[in-house]
Amino acid sequence: MMLTLVKPAFDDLWFRKNLMADEETMSYNARWGGTIPFPEEEWESWYESWVRNPGASRYYRYLMNSENEYVGEIAYHYDEFRDIYICDVIVLAQYRNRGYGTDALQQLCIAAKNNGIAVLHDDITADNPSYKLFLKNGFEIEYQNEEIVMVKRNL
Repeated sequence: MMLTLVKPAFDDLWFRKNLMADEETMSYNARWGGTIPFPEEEWESWYESWVRNPGASRYYRYLMNSENEYVGEIAYHYDEFRDIYICDVIVLAQYRNRGYGTDALQQLCIAAKNNGIAVLHDDITADNPSYKLFLKNGFEIEYQNEEIVMVKRNL
């Protein structure tokens, strides 16, 4: 594995703030507003539910490369409305096209399976080519329309 999964310390949430604020990294999210504010006053409640006490319905880790640099994040959460687990892989733009996305997605699938999850989904903007990364890694297209490509993988 190229990447190490790191359970972030509270003091390391600066990286998530920077990741969510990076315009190039978050360009995939343009349809829904692009960058995502992550103000420090929200850190405590976010950290409590995603890292400190996530229960079985959430998982979150930073991605660290061999130079001990944070390069992205992986996560999944249970979507009650749709009764599915949605996954999330974000690699900082300057670290893309180095195999990190594949490594991150494979490690996320292993973690989900080890945590008893049978199927992972992701809904990707139709104009985002990253859905091909999912297809290369055992996901299939469940459905698609002009806005969304919904991929899924049985673990």
